Amino acid sequence: MTQVNDGWIKTTCAYCGVGCGVEARPLSSGKLEVRGDKSHPSNYGKLCTKGIALGDTVIHDGRLLHPTLKMGSRTEALSWDSATQLVADKFTQAIEQYGRDSVAFYVSGQLLTEDYYVANKLMKGFMGSANIDSNSRLCMASSVVGHKRAFGSDTVPVCYSDLEQAELVVLVGSNLAWCHPVLFQRLRAAKQDNPNLKVVVVDPRETETCNIADMHLSIASGGDVALFNGLLSYLEENEALDTDFIAAHTNGFNETLKVAKSEASIEQKTGLSRCQLDDFYQLFSQTEKVVTVYSQGVNQSSQGSDKVNSILNCHLATGKIGKVGSGPFSVTGQPNAMGGRETGALANTLTAHMEFDNVEHHQLVSDFWQTDCLARQPGLKAIDMFDAMAEGKIKAVWIMATNPMVSLPDSKKIKAALDACPFVVVSDCIADTETSRMADLVLPAQGWSEKSGTVTNSERRISRQRRVLPSPGQAKADWWVISQVAQKMGFGHAFDYIHEGEIFSEYARLTTIGNAHGERDLNLIGLTQLDDRGYSELTPQQWPVQSMQSQPVEQRFFSDGRFFTPDGKARFVAVKHNDPRSQCKSAVPLLLNSGRTRDHWHTMTRTGLSAQLGSHAPEPYVTVHPATAERYQIQPDDVVAICNSQGEVLARCRISDEVSRQQVFMPIHWNSVTAKNSKPCSLIIPNTDIASGQPEFKHTPVNIRPIRFNSSGLVVSKQVLECSAYEYWVRQKVEGGYLYRIESMLTQSKLSLSLQALVDRTSATRLSVLSQSGGAADTMTAYAGEALFAVVSTCQSHNKLDEEVLIEAFHSPESHLLESAVISA
Repeated sequence: MTQVNDGWIKTTCAYCGVGCGVEARPLSSGKLEVRGDKSHPSNYGKLCTKGIALGDTVIHDGRLLHPTLKMGSRTEALSWDSATQLVADKFTQAIEQYGRDSVAFYVSGQLLTEDYYVANKLMKGFMGSANIDSNSRLCMASSVVGHKRAFGSDTVPVCYSDLEQAELVVLVGSNLAWCHPVLFQRLRAAKQDNPNLKVVVVDPRETETCNIADMHLSIASGGDVALFNGLLSYLEENEALDTDFIAAHTNGFNETLKVAKSEASIEQKTGLSRCQLDDFYQLFSQTEKVVTVYSQGVNQSSQGSDKVNSILNCHLATGKIGKVGSGPFSVTGQPNAMGGRETGALANTLTAHMEFDNVEHHQLVSDFWQTDCLARQPGLKAIDMFDAMAEGKIKAVWIMATNPMVSLPDSKKIKAALDACPFVVVSDCIADTETSRMADLVLPAQGWSEKSGTVTNSERRISRQRRVLPSPGQAKADWWVISQVAQKMGFGHAFDYIHEGEIFSEYARLTTIGNAHGERDLNLIGLTQLDDRGYSELTPQQWPVQSMQSQPVEQRFFSDGRFFTPDGKARFVAVKHNDPRSQCKSAVPLLLNSGRTRDHWHTMTRTGLSAQLGSHAPEPYVTVHPATAERYQIQPDDVVAICNSQGEVLARCRISDEVSRQQVFMPIHWNSVTAKNSKPCSLIIPNTDIASGQPEFKHTPVNIRPIRFNSSGLVVSKQVLECSAYEYWVRQKVEGGYLYRIESMLTQSKLSLSLQALVDRTSATRLSVLSQSGGAADTMTAYAGEALFAVVSTCQSHNKLDEEVLIEAFHSPESHLLESAVISA
C-alpha cells in the first residue's frame, strides 16, 4: 500500500544505506509529519535522529527554483526548454569537436535508481563514453573490487537479520552507532536478548559503537591487512579451517596462506599487543556464526581493496559465508549507493552487473538499448575525471546531486578543475553550494519529499521512495531533465519516458537478458510485469526477485557454494600489508582521521536546515587527545588550525582520550556555505587505491596549533548573513533563523560595531535598536526592521557568551528580556 490510514504515505529515508521505511503525512501548515514504517523489514518502525527530523528539512530555505544561467556576476533565469537545449548543444559540440571522452557526468548515491539508469544509459549508450562516475567512488568502490575479485560479482551475501542471529559480530572501520544507527539499534537489542552474542570493534577511535563492545581493538591506521592476515595464519595453525569448503568451493588458498604467513611484525603494524591479537583470533576461530561488518574505515584507504579481500579470505577459509548468522557484510553509506552499482553508474562497470571486458555482455546491452555507439572501455573514475578536467581534456561536465567541491580530496585542485572546464552544469535542489558556485548553469532538481522512484539498501532490498509534497518553483525529477537533454541530442526514441515506472520496468527487463540460468546475481524478472498500479504500490523486494514478494523475504547468496566466477568457485586473493602512502614527519606529526558526526549528513544541505539536528554538533570540531592538547598548549574549546602542505582548516577543539595521541578526528560536513575554512577535504591528499580509485580519507598527516582571538560574537538573524570578513564564523539553523558564532582579531568594541553594521546592511530597511543590555565589555543588542530581526552579543571570550539567552531574546524580543539578561565578564 502506498497510503495508510489518515493520509500517511509510505516512503524511504533519504540518508544512509540502511534504507529505513518511513511514513510521512503533509500537514495543513505545510509541514511534514514523519514516523517509522512498522511494516518495513529494514527498521520495523525505528528511526534515527536524522530520520525523525526529516520533516524539519523540507522547508524551502535556500531552494533552487528555476534554471539559471550564470555569466560572471550576472544571472539569467531560463525556461526548461532553453536550459535543456543549452546542455544538449554544449555536450554535442564538445563531442563533435573533441571526441566522446571530452564529456563527463559526476552523479550521486542521492539519485534514485531510475535517475541513475537514465544517466548511465545516456552517457555510455548514446554519448558513447564511460565517463560517468558516482560519489559512491568515495564510499564503496573498494568493496566492489573486493567482491568481484573474490566472488566474481559485486555481491553482498548477507541479510540484516544475520546480525541478530550471529554469535560474534566484528565491526571493522564502522561507527555503526552514528553512521547506520538503526542497524546499531538492532544489534544492541540482539545483544540484550542474547548475552552470548559477542561484539568486537576494530577502530582507531573509541566511538559510540564501543558502548556495546566486548572487545575494542584500537588498531593503528592502515593495519587491517596485517590483522586479518594474522587471523588467517592463526586459523590454519589452530586447525580452525573448513578444509572441505576450501577444497570444494574455492581456488587459490595455498598461495594466499603462504603470503599471509609471511606477514611479519603484526603487533607493530597493527599497534596491538600479542594478547589482544590472540584473544580476537581465538574468539573468531571458536565461534561458528560470525558476521564481519565493514565500512569506510576499510574502504577509504589506499589499500582498501586489499583490506576487503583480507576479510573475505578469513570468511572463505572458515566457510562462514552463505549461512544464517554468518558472512562478510559491506554496509553502504548512501541511500542508493547500491542502486548506482546495480545500474552501472560507475565508470568501470557497464550496467546491470555486466562488464566491459565481457564481449557477450557488450552485445547484449547494445542490442537491448538499440545503440551502435555503446562505450567499449571503462571511463574515468572520480579523481581521474577531475584531473582530466584540470588538464583541459573534459570540455563539459554535468554534476548531479553531489557537492565535489566539499567532498573530494584536495579542494584547491577541484576548484582549478571546474575553473578549467568550459561548461559546468549542476543539478541540485539547493541554490547555494560550493559546487553550484562554480557552475555555468544550475538546474533545479526535486528534493527527497518530492521525488518518486526506487532505492536499494545494503541488504539488496529495493524500496519505493514516493512523492509526498509538491515541488517548489520549477524543480523537476532528475530522470526527466536527463531525458529532455537526450531527446534534444537526437536520442528521443530511447528516452521517451512518460513516468518513472516505465524506466524501472525497462531496467528490470535489462537485468534478465542473458541471465536465464542465474549467470548473474542481479535479476529482477519477478518485477518485469509490473503495471503502473503495481509499481505505485510496490512493497520492499530483496533481489534477486524471481517472483513478486508479497511478504518480506531473506535471501543469502552462496548458501549453495556456487559463486559467479567462470568455474563457480570463490577466489582467495593473496594480499600483503603496505604502509599508507603518506607518512607523518616532523612538519606534520599527527594523523587526521575524517568521518561523520551523528546528526549531520554529507555537506549539510539537508540536515543543516533542521534546528533540532544542528544543536547536537553546532560547530566544526576536531577531537584531540589530552596529552596532545597539552603538548600543543591547546585549551578546551579553543579554535585550532589544522594544517599541512595542502592548506589549513579551522575547528573548535574537543579534548578526549577517544582518539590516540598521534591522531585527531574531524567531521566532514561543514564547508564554506556553513563555516569558514572548515572542510577537512582541503587537507586530504588525493592518494587512491590503485584498483578501486577510492581516496584515502582516514590517513592524512597534519600539524595543529591554537589560535588566540581578541573577541567573540554571537548573532541570531532571520536572514542568512555574509560573514566572510571575519576570521572564524559558523552558521547554525535555529527556529526562525540562523545563529552565527564568530571569532575575531578585532577588539570587542570594534567587533560589536562591525556586527551591528553587518545586520544593518543585510536588512532591506534601516534597522532600529529595540533594546540593549550589558556593559561596555559585554553587550547584547536587539534590532528590528521590516525584513530582518537580529540579536547581537559580543564578549572578549567565547566561553562567556550565553547563546540560550540570545536565542530566547530572538524569539521574545521584548525589551524587558534583554534588560534582565546577565552576561558575566
